[in-house]
Amino acid sequence: MHSLRTYLRSGCLLIVVFASACTSGTSERDGSSTYYQIRDTDTDGGTGRFYMDREIADVMTSVHGAIWLERPARDTAELPSRLIRILDLNPSAVVADIGAGTGYITFMLSKVVPHGRVLAVEVQHALLDTIQVRMARERIRNVQTILGTVDNPALPQSGVDLALIVASYHEFSHPREMLDNIFEALKPGGRIVIVEYRAEDETIPIKTVHRMSEQQIRRELEVSGYVWRETRDVLPQQHIVVFEKPLTGRLGG
Repeated sequence: MHSLRTYLRSGCLLIVVFASACTSGTSERDGSSTYYQIRDTDTDGGTGRFYMDREIADVMTSVHGAIWLERPARDTAELPSRLIRILDLNPSAVVADIGAGTGYITFMLSKVVPHGRVLAVEVQHALLDTIQVRMARERIRNVQTILGTVDNPALPQSGVDLALIVASYHEFSHPREMLDNIFEALKPGGRIVIVEYRAEDETIPIKTVHRMSEQQIRRELEVSGYVWRETRDVLPQQHIVVFEKPLTGRLGG
C-alpha cells in the first residue's frame, strides 16, 4: 500500500514536501536525513534516488500491481493471516492500512477489530472505489476509506492505535516526511509496523531494491523518533518490525 501509492500496491503513501524534485548530482538535507539522486532510473527496479544510503525502489504499473496483490499464491507465500494474529489488536482499535491498494490487508484487519475502525488510505479514487464496492457488497461497516494527497495521508491527529505498512515502505519517495505524518497521527504509545522482504536472505526471489534489512529499517524509523520494540521473523520471507511512538514525545531527529 507514496505516500500513498499511485497504483494498486498495498502500503504506499508518497509524501512530497520539498518544493522541487532532485536532479542528477543534487541533494536535499533535513537534519540527519539526506536525499540524493545519482541517476534518473535503474532498469533493475530502482529510482536512482537515495535516502540514508538506501536506494528508493520504483513502483509497478497499476496492472502489475493489482495482479501481484491478488495473486492466489500470496496466502501461502506470505502467510498474511499469521501477520494479522501477531499484531494482537484490541477489538476496538483504530488501524491505518497505509497504501491500502485493493483492500487485501484492509479486510483482514476489519475482521479482528469489529468494534474499531480500519482506515484504508490511498491517493487514487479508483482504488478506494474498489474497496467501497466490496464494503457495500459484504455490508462491512468498520472500514473507512480516506483519500490522501501527495503530502498528507489525512489521518486524524493522535487518533490511530496502529499504522501498518506492508511491503511498500521501501518505495516511499519521501520516507522521512511520511514517517513524520504518521507520527502525528499515532496516539501516544501507538505502534507502527513495517513489513518488508528480508534483504538478509538472498534466496528470496525479490529484487534487492525491493528488500530491506532490519538494520536499515531501524535506522530510518529511529531517526524519526520511533522506539523499536521487537522484530518478528516468523513469516516465510518478510520481517515484521514493530516500533512505538513514545508516551513523552518525539525522540531522535
